[in-house]
Amino acid sequence: MHMRIIYIVSLAWMLLVSSCDSFRDVKGVEDVASMSVAVNIQLDVENLAEIKDLTLKFDNYDEDLHLSQKCAVGKVEMDGVIPGIYTITVSGTVLNADGDEFYVNGNLVNKALFGHVNEVDVMAQGLKVSPLVFKEIYYAGSRSETGGVYFRDQFYEIYNNSSSILYLDGLYIANLTPSKSTLTLPVWPEEDGDNYAYAERVWKFPGNGTDYPLEPGESCVISQFAANHQLPQYNPLSPIDGSTSEFEFNMNNANFPDQPAYDMVHVFYDGKAEMGTVPQYLTSVFGPAMVLFQVPQGETWDPVNDASMKTTDLSKPNSDTYYAKIPVKYVLDAVECIDNESKVNAKRMPAVLDAGITYVGATYCGLGVARKLSLDENGEPIRRENGALIFQDTNNSTDDFERGVVPMLRRYDVKMPSWNHTLR
Repeated sequence: MHMRIIYIVSLAWMLLVSSCDSFRDVKGVEDVASMSVAVNIQLDVENLAEIKDLTLKFDNYDEDLHLSQKCAVGKVEMDGVIPGIYTITVSGTVLNADGDEFYVNGNLVNKALFGHVNEVDVMAQGLKVSPLVFKEIYYAGSRSETGGVYFRDQFYEIYNNSSSILYLDGLYIANLTPSKSTLTLPVWPEEDGDNYAYAERVWKFPGNGTDYPLEPGESCVISQFAANHQLPQYNPLSPIDGSTSEFEFNMNNANFPDQPAYDMVHVFYDGKAEMGTVPQYLTSVFGPAMVLFQVPQGETWDPVNDASMKTTDLSKPNSDTYYAKIPVKYVLDAVECIDNESKVNAKRMPAVLDAGITYVGATYCGLGVARKLSLDENGEPIRRENGALIFQDTNNSTDDFERGVVPMLRRYDVKMPSWNHTLR
Protein backbone atom coordinates (compact mmCIF):
# COMPACT_ATOMS: atom_id res chain seq x y z
CA MET A 1 0.00 0.00 0.00
CA HIS A 2 2.81 2.39 0.87
CA MET A 3 4.57 1.55 -2.41
CA ARG A 4 1.36 2.33 -4.33
CA ILE A 5 1.01 5.72 -2.59
CA ILE A 6 4.64 6.56 -3.31
CA TYR A 7 4.17 5.59 -6.97
CA ILE A 8 1.05 7.75 -7.31
CA VAL A 9 2.72 10.76 -5.64
CA SER A 10 5.82 10.32 -7.81
CA LEU A 11 3.70 10.13 -10.97
CA ALA A 12 1.75 13.25 -9.92
CA TRP A 13 5.02 15.10 -9.29
CA MET A 14 6.39 14.09 -12.71
CA LEU A 15 3.21 15.32 -14.39
CA LEU A 16 3.36 18.60 -12.44
CA VAL A 17 6.99 19.20 -13.39
CA SER A 18 6.22 18.34 -17.01
CA SER A 19 3.26 20.75 -16.94
CA CYS A 20 5.37 23.52 -15.44
CA ASP A 21 8.09 22.95 -18.06
CA SER A 22 5.47 23.11 -20.78
CA PHE A 23 4.10 26.35 -19.30
CA ARG A 24 7.58 27.83 -19.20
CA ASP A 25 8.07 26.82 -22.84
CA VAL A 26 4.84 28.56 -23.81
CA LYS A 27 5.87 31.73 -21.95
CA GLY A 28 9.07 31.80 -23.96
CA VAL A 29 7.27 31.68 -27.30
CA GLU A 30 7.05 35.15 -28.83
CA ASP A 31 4.10 34.41 -31.09
CA VAL A 32 1.57 33.49 -28.37
CA ALA A 33 -1.87 34.31 -29.76
CA SER A 34 -3.03 37.72 -28.62
CA MET A 35 -6.57 38.56 -27.62
CA SER A 36 -8.89 41.55 -27.49
CA VAL A 37 -10.17 42.66 -24.09
CA ALA A 38 -13.25 44.86 -23.63
CA VAL A 39 -13.05 47.37 -20.78
CA ASN A 40 -16.27 48.93 -19.50
CA ILE A 41 -15.16 52.33 -18.18
CA GLN A 42 -17.26 54.37 -15.77
CA LEU A 43 -16.35 57.71 -14.15
CA ASP A 44 -17.48 58.70 -10.67
CA VAL A 45 -17.41 62.51 -10.95
CA GLU A 46 -20.43 64.55 -9.92
CA ASN A 47 -21.74 66.93 -12.61
CA LEU A 48 -19.23 65.69 -15.18
CA ALA A 49 -19.13 68.15 -18.08
CA GLU A 50 -16.02 67.47 -20.18
CA ILE A 51 -13.34 64.82 -20.60
CA LYS A 52 -10.02 66.53 -21.32
CA ASP A 53 -8.04 63.32 -21.73
CA LEU A 54 -8.43 59.71 -20.69
CA THR A 55 -5.89 56.89 -21.09
CA LEU A 56 -6.32 53.12 -20.76
CA LYS A 57 -3.21 51.12 -19.84
CA PHE A 58 -2.50 47.40 -19.55
CA ASP A 59 0.69 46.57 -17.61
CA ASN A 60 2.07 43.05 -17.20
CA TYR A 61 5.06 43.71 -14.95
CA ASP A 62 6.23 40.10 -14.80
CA GLU A 63 6.61 39.84 -18.58
CA ASP A 64 7.35 43.57 -19.16
CA LEU A 65 4.37 43.92 -21.48
CA HIS A 66 2.72 47.34 -21.69
CA LEU A 67 -0.17 48.60 -23.82
CA SER A 68 -1.70 52.07 -23.82
CA GLN A 69 -4.32 53.98 -25.78
CA LYS A 70 -6.52 57.04 -25.50
CA CYS A 71 -10.10 56.19 -24.63
CA ALA A 72 -13.56 57.47 -23.77
CA VAL A 73 -16.24 56.45 -21.27
CA GLY A 74 -18.12 53.27 -22.04
CA LYS A 75 -16.89 50.07 -23.68
CA VAL A 76 -13.35 50.25 -25.04
CA GLU A 77 -11.51 47.44 -26.84
CA MET A 78 -7.81 46.86 -26.15
CA ASP A 79 -6.29 44.72 -28.89
CA GLY A 80 -3.04 42.78 -28.87
CA VAL A 81 -3.25 41.56 -25.27
CA ILE A 82 -1.00 38.56 -24.60
CA PRO A 83 -2.63 36.28 -21.97
CA GLY A 84 -1.21 36.92 -18.50
CA ILE A 85 -1.56 38.86 -15.23
CA TYR A 86 -2.21 42.58 -15.74
CA THR A 87 -2.80 45.81 -13.88
CA ILE A 88 -5.47 47.68 -15.86
CA THR A 89 -5.54 51.44 -15.29
CA VAL A 90 -7.80 54.25 -16.47
CA SER A 91 -6.49 57.77 -15.79
CA GLY A 92 -6.82 61.32 -17.04
CA THR A 93 -8.39 64.68 -16.32
CA VAL A 94 -11.98 65.91 -16.57
CA LEU A 95 -13.97 69.04 -15.80
CA ASN A 96 -17.22 69.36 -13.88
CA ALA A 97 -20.02 71.81 -14.62
CA ASP A 98 -18.37 74.48 -12.44
CA GLY A 99 -15.13 74.25 -14.40
CA ASP A 100 -13.23 72.48 -11.61
CA GLU A 101 -10.53 70.11 -12.85
CA PHE A 102 -10.38 66.56 -11.51
CA TYR A 103 -7.84 63.80 -11.87
CA VAL A 104 -9.60 60.51 -12.49
CA ASN A 105 -8.00 57.17 -11.73
CA GLY A 106 -9.20 53.61 -11.37
CA ASN A 107 -7.50 50.25 -11.68
CA LEU A 108 -7.73 46.49 -11.42
CA VAL A 109 -4.62 44.94 -9.91
CA ASN A 110 -3.34 41.42 -10.69
CA LYS A 111 -6.17 40.67 -13.11
CA ALA A 112 -5.76 37.33 -14.89
CA LEU A 113 -6.59 37.70 -18.59
CA PHE A 114 -6.94 34.48 -20.54
CA GLY A 115 -9.21 33.21 -23.31
CA HIS A 116 -12.34 32.96 -21.17
CA VAL A 117 -11.76 36.33 -19.46
CA ASN A 118 -12.04 38.98 -22.15
CA GLU A 119 -14.22 41.66 -20.55
CA VAL A 120 -13.65 43.69 -17.37
CA ASP A 121 -15.21 46.67 -15.57
CA VAL A 122 -13.18 49.63 -14.28
CA MET A 123 -14.65 52.42 -12.16
CA ALA A 124 -12.48 55.57 -12.09
CA GLN A 125 -13.03 58.06 -9.28
CA GLY A 126 -12.30 61.78 -9.48
CA LEU A 127 -10.04 63.83 -7.20
CA LYS A 128 -10.02 67.61 -7.47
CA VAL A 129 -6.66 68.96 -8.62
CA SER A 130 -4.77 70.16 -5.55
CA PRO A 131 -2.88 73.44 -5.26
CA LEU A 132 -0.76 71.92 -2.44
CA VAL A 133 1.54 69.00 -3.21
CA PHE A 134 4.19 66.88 -1.54
CA LYS A 135 7.34 68.27 -3.13
CA GLU A 136 9.93 66.04 -1.47
CA ILE A 137 9.85 63.11 0.94
CA TYR A 138 12.83 61.65 2.78
CA TYR A 139 11.96 58.53 4.72
CA ALA A 140 14.76 55.97 4.24
CA GLY A 141 17.08 57.21 7.00
CA SER A 142 20.87 57.12 6.98
CA ARG A 143 23.89 55.23 8.30
CA SER A 144 26.14 56.42 11.11
CA GLU A 145 29.94 56.43 11.10
CA THR A 146 29.94 53.07 12.90
CA GLY A 147 27.48 51.54 10.42
CA GLY A 148 24.48 51.94 12.71
CA VAL A 149 21.07 53.13 11.56
CA TYR A 150 19.59 56.61 12.02
CA PHE A 151 16.02 57.60 11.16
CA ARG A 152 15.42 60.85 13.06
CA ASP A 153 16.21 62.87 9.92
CA GLN A 154 12.97 62.03 8.06
CA PHE A 155 11.11 65.01 6.55
CA TYR A 156 8.14 65.91 4.32
CA GLU A 157 8.07 69.09 2.22
CA ILE A 158 4.78 70.64 1.03
CA TYR A 159 4.71 73.21 -1.77
CA ASN A 160 2.17 75.79 -2.94
CA ASN A 161 1.89 74.86 -6.62
CA SER A 162 -0.91 77.35 -7.28
CA SER A 163 -1.14 81.05 -8.12
CA SER A 164 -2.96 81.96 -4.87
CA ILE A 165 -2.05 82.38 -1.20
CA LEU A 166 -3.03 79.26 0.72
CA TYR A 167 -3.28 78.65 4.47
CA LEU A 168 -1.91 75.58 6.19
CA ASP A 169 -3.94 76.15 9.35
CA GLY A 170 -6.09 73.13 10.17
CA LEU A 171 -4.88 70.90 7.34
CA TYR A 172 -4.08 67.27 8.19
CA ILE A 173 -1.25 64.92 7.32
CA ALA A 174 -1.33 61.17 7.89
CA ASN A 175 0.49 57.95 7.12
CA LEU A 176 -1.67 55.09 5.95
CA THR A 177 -1.74 51.47 7.01
CA PRO A 178 -0.13 49.05 6.41
CA SER A 179 2.94 51.07 7.34
CA LYS A 180 5.01 48.99 4.89
CA SER A 181 3.82 47.95 1.42
CA THR A 182 2.61 44.36 1.32
CA LEU A 183 0.59 42.08 -0.93
CA THR A 184 -1.35 40.95 2.16
CA LEU A 185 -3.68 43.90 2.54
CA PRO A 186 -6.18 44.56 5.34
CA VAL A 187 -9.87 43.83 4.87
CA TRP A 188 -12.02 46.91 5.33
CA PRO A 189 -15.82 47.19 5.74
CA GLU A 190 -17.45 46.26 2.44
CA GLU A 191 -19.78 49.25 2.58
CA ASP A 192 -16.76 51.60 2.54
CA GLY A 193 -16.00 50.74 -1.09
CA ASP A 194 -13.13 52.85 -2.41
CA ASN A 195 -14.34 55.94 -0.58
CA TYR A 196 -11.76 55.95 2.23
CA ALA A 197 -8.07 55.78 2.97
CA TYR A 198 -7.11 54.26 6.33
CA ALA A 199 -4.59 56.02 8.55
CA GLU A 200 -2.35 54.68 11.27
CA ARG A 201 -1.55 58.11 12.71
CA VAL A 202 -2.93 61.60 11.97
CA TRP A 203 -1.52 65.06 12.70
CA LYS A 204 -2.89 68.56 12.12
CA PHE A 205 -1.24 71.90 11.38
CA PRO A 206 -1.72 74.43 14.18
CA GLY A 207 -3.24 77.86 13.64
CA ASN A 208 -6.50 79.78 13.78
CA GLY A 209 -7.16 80.04 10.05
CA THR A 210 -4.68 82.62 8.78
CA ASP A 211 -1.60 82.13 10.97
CA TYR A 212 0.42 80.11 8.43
CA PRO A 213 0.03 81.50 4.89
CA LEU A 214 1.97 79.92 2.07
CA GLU A 215 2.61 82.17 -0.92
CA PRO A 216 2.82 80.75 -4.48
CA GLY A 217 6.27 79.20 -4.83
CA GLU A 218 6.82 78.77 -1.10
CA SER A 219 7.20 75.47 0.72
CA CYS A 220 7.05 74.30 4.30
CA VAL A 221 9.06 71.44 5.78
CA ILE A 222 7.74 69.10 8.46
CA SER A 223 10.50 67.11 10.14
CA GLN A 224 10.30 64.11 12.40
CA PHE A 225 12.86 65.95 14.55
CA ALA A 226 13.69 69.49 13.38
CA ALA A 227 17.36 69.56 14.38
CA ASN A 228 20.67 69.77 12.56
CA HIS A 229 21.20 66.03 12.22
CA GLN A 230 24.82 66.51 11.19
CA LEU A 231 25.80 67.54 14.72
CA PRO A 232 28.11 65.11 16.59
CA GLN A 233 25.41 64.01 19.05
CA TYR A 234 23.14 62.86 16.20
CA ASN A 235 24.60 61.61 12.91
CA PRO A 236 27.37 63.56 11.15
CA LEU A 237 26.80 61.41 8.05
CA SER A 238 23.16 62.43 7.73
CA PRO A 239 22.44 64.40 4.55
CA ILE A 240 20.05 66.66 6.46
CA ASP A 241 20.26 69.83 8.49
CA GLY A 242 16.59 70.11 9.49
CA SER A 243 17.01 73.11 11.79
CA THR A 244 15.22 75.45 9.34
CA SER A 245 12.07 73.28 9.23
CA GLU A 246 8.81 75.10 9.83
CA PHE A 247 7.19 72.24 11.77
CA GLU A 248 8.13 69.07 13.61
CA PHE A 249 6.36 65.98 14.95
CA ASN A 250 7.35 66.53 18.57
CA MET A 251 6.85 63.33 20.61
CA ASN A 252 8.08 64.76 23.95
CA ASN A 253 11.23 62.63 23.97
CA ALA A 254 13.89 64.02 26.31
CA ASN A 255 16.63 62.46 24.19
CA PHE A 256 15.41 64.42 21.18
CA PRO A 257 14.24 67.67 22.76
CA ASP A 258 11.68 70.09 21.35
CA GLN A 259 13.18 72.34 18.66
CA PRO A 260 12.33 75.94 17.65
CA ALA A 261 10.10 74.68 14.80
CA TYR A 262 6.36 74.84 15.47
CA ASP A 263 4.84 71.63 16.81
CA MET A 264 2.28 69.74 14.76
CA VAL A 265 -0.91 68.88 16.67
CA HIS A 266 -1.41 65.19 17.33
CA VAL A 267 -4.91 63.98 16.37
CA PHE A 268 -5.18 60.19 16.23
CA TYR A 269 -3.36 56.95 16.98
CA ASP A 270 -5.01 53.57 17.60
CA GLY A 271 -8.41 55.12 18.14
CA LYS A 272 -7.22 57.71 20.67
CA ALA A 273 -5.95 61.28 20.74
CA GLU A 274 -2.93 60.27 22.86
CA MET A 275 0.40 59.68 21.12
CA GLY A 276 0.99 56.20 22.52
CA THR A 277 3.77 54.86 24.70
CA VAL A 278 6.65 54.88 22.18
CA PRO A 279 8.18 58.40 22.12
CA GLN A 280 8.87 58.63 18.40
CA TYR A 281 6.99 59.20 15.16
CA LEU A 282 8.67 57.00 12.57
CA THR A 283 7.13 56.31 9.18
CA SER A 284 8.40 53.18 7.47
CA VAL A 285 11.98 53.40 6.20
CA PHE A 286 10.79 50.97 3.49
CA GLY A 287 8.35 53.60 2.22
CA PRO A 288 5.20 55.18 3.70
CA ALA A 289 1.92 56.04 2.03
CA MET A 290 1.26 59.69 2.91
CA VAL A 291 -1.82 61.88 2.50
CA LEU A 292 -2.45 65.59 2.97
CA PHE A 293 -6.10 66.44 3.48
CA GLN A 294 -8.59 69.12 4.47
CA VAL A 295 -12.01 68.77 6.07
CA PRO A 296 -14.49 70.86 4.04
CA GLN A 297 -16.01 73.86 5.73
CA GLY A 298 -19.19 72.93 7.55
CA GLU A 299 -18.23 69.28 8.00
CA THR A 300 -16.94 67.58 11.15
CA TRP A 301 -14.32 64.82 11.14
CA ASP A 302 -13.50 63.26 14.51
CA PRO A 303 -12.09 59.73 14.26
CA VAL A 304 -11.50 59.56 18.00
CA ASN A 305 -15.09 60.14 19.11
CA ASP A 306 -17.03 59.23 15.97
CA ALA A 307 -17.15 55.43 15.68
CA SER A 308 -18.13 55.66 12.01
CA MET A 309 -14.79 57.30 11.22
CA LYS A 310 -12.56 54.49 12.50
CA THR A 311 -12.35 50.75 11.97
CA THR A 312 -10.28 47.67 12.69
CA ASP A 313 -8.76 45.35 10.09
CA LEU A 314 -11.58 42.85 9.54
CA SER A 315 -9.12 40.13 8.53
CA LYS A 316 -8.19 40.05 12.24
CA PRO A 317 -11.52 39.39 14.02
CA ASN A 318 -10.13 39.83 17.54
CA SER A 319 -8.08 42.95 16.79
CA ASP A 320 -8.63 46.05 18.90
CA THR A 321 -6.25 48.23 16.84
CA TYR A 322 -8.14 51.08 15.21
CA TYR A 323 -7.41 53.08 12.07
CA ALA A 324 -8.84 56.44 11.07
CA LYS A 325 -11.09 56.53 8.01
CA ILE A 326 -10.21 59.48 5.75
CA PRO A 327 -12.81 60.24 3.08
CA VAL A 328 -11.15 60.26 -0.33
CA LYS A 329 -12.95 63.51 -1.17
CA TYR A 330 -10.98 65.26 1.63
CA VAL A 331 -7.56 64.43 0.17
CA LEU A 332 -5.48 67.22 -1.38
CA ASP A 333 -2.43 65.16 -2.29
CA ALA A 334 -1.15 61.63 -1.75
CA VAL A 335 2.10 59.81 -2.44
CA GLU A 336 2.60 56.05 -2.22
CA CYS A 337 6.20 55.02 -1.46
CA ILE A 338 7.14 51.32 -1.59
CA ASP A 339 10.21 49.15 -1.00
CA ASN A 340 11.27 48.76 -4.63
CA GLU A 341 9.91 47.92 -8.07
CA SER A 342 9.04 44.37 -6.96
CA LYS A 343 6.20 45.78 -4.82
CA VAL A 344 4.52 47.68 -7.64
CA ASN A 345 1.32 45.68 -7.09
CA ALA A 346 1.26 46.26 -3.32
CA LYS A 347 -0.67 49.53 -3.27
CA ARG A 348 -2.32 50.65 -0.04
CA MET A 349 -4.39 53.60 -1.28
CA PRO A 350 -7.17 53.86 -3.86
CA ALA A 351 -5.84 54.58 -7.36
CA VAL A 352 -7.76 57.85 -7.45
CA LEU A 353 -5.36 59.21 -4.82
CA ASP A 354 -2.17 58.03 -6.53
CA ALA A 355 -2.25 55.96 -9.70
CA GLY A 356 1.43 55.02 -9.30
CA ILE A 357 4.22 54.46 -6.81
CA THR A 358 7.71 55.73 -6.03
CA TYR A 359 10.68 54.32 -4.14
CA VAL A 360 14.39 54.61 -3.35
CA GLY A 361 15.07 50.88 -3.36
CA ALA A 362 16.96 50.53 -0.06
CA THR A 363 16.80 51.44 3.62
CA TYR A 364 19.21 53.70 5.54
CA CYS A 365 20.73 54.80 2.24
CA GLY A 366 20.41 58.56 2.78
CA LEU A 367 18.23 58.94 -0.34
CA GLY A 368 14.73 60.28 -0.97
CA VAL A 369 12.19 61.12 -3.68
CA ALA A 370 11.63 64.58 -5.19
CA ARG A 371 8.84 65.88 -7.43
CA LYS A 372 9.83 66.72 -10.98
CA LEU A 373 9.63 70.22 -12.44
CA SER A 374 7.09 70.98 -15.14
CA LEU A 375 9.02 71.74 -18.33
CA ASP A 376 8.10 73.54 -21.55
CA GLU A 377 8.70 72.22 -25.08
CA ASN A 378 12.31 73.43 -24.86
CA GLY A 379 12.97 71.57 -21.63
CA GLU A 380 12.95 74.75 -19.55
CA PRO A 381 11.17 74.99 -16.15
CA ILE A 382 7.71 76.56 -16.34
CA ARG A 383 7.26 79.51 -13.99
CA ARG A 384 4.40 81.73 -12.88
CA GLU A 385 4.45 85.51 -13.32
CA ASN A 386 6.06 85.92 -9.90
CA GLY A 387 8.82 83.47 -10.85
CA ALA A 388 7.39 80.55 -8.86
CA LEU A 389 8.22 77.15 -10.25
CA ILE A 390 5.40 74.80 -11.25
CA PHE A 391 5.92 71.15 -10.34
CA GLN A 392 4.60 68.19 -12.29
CA ASP A 393 1.42 66.73 -10.82
CA THR A 394 -0.39 64.10 -12.85
CA ASN A 395 -1.53 62.24 -9.73
CA ASN A 396 0.84 59.40 -10.63
CA SER A 397 3.96 59.17 -8.47
CA THR A 398 5.63 56.79 -10.92
CA ASP A 399 5.79 59.66 -13.40
CA ASP A 400 5.87 62.67 -11.08
CA PHE A 401 8.87 61.86 -8.85
CA GLU A 402 12.61 61.51 -9.27
CA ARG A 403 13.70 58.45 -7.31
CA GLY A 404 16.81 57.86 -5.26
CA VAL A 405 17.96 61.49 -4.96
CA VAL A 406 20.08 62.96 -2.20
CA PRO A 407 17.43 64.74 -0.09
CA MET A 408 17.46 68.52 0.08
CA LEU A 409 15.24 71.01 1.87
CA ARG A 410 13.80 73.56 -0.58
CA ARG A 411 15.42 72.08 -3.69
CA TYR A 412 15.63 74.54 -6.61
CA ASP A 413 15.86 77.40 -4.09
CA VAL A 414 12.11 77.57 -3.52
CA LYS A 415 11.12 80.22 -1.02
CA MET A 416 10.75 79.96 2.74
CA PRO A 417 7.59 81.47 4.30
CA SER A 418 8.04 84.77 6.14
CA TRP A 419 6.90 83.23 9.44
CA ASN A 420 9.71 80.65 9.56
CA HIS A 421 11.28 80.78 13.02
CA THR A 422 14.74 81.54 11.60
CA LEU A 423 13.40 84.80 10.12
CA ARG A 424 11.89 86.13 13.31
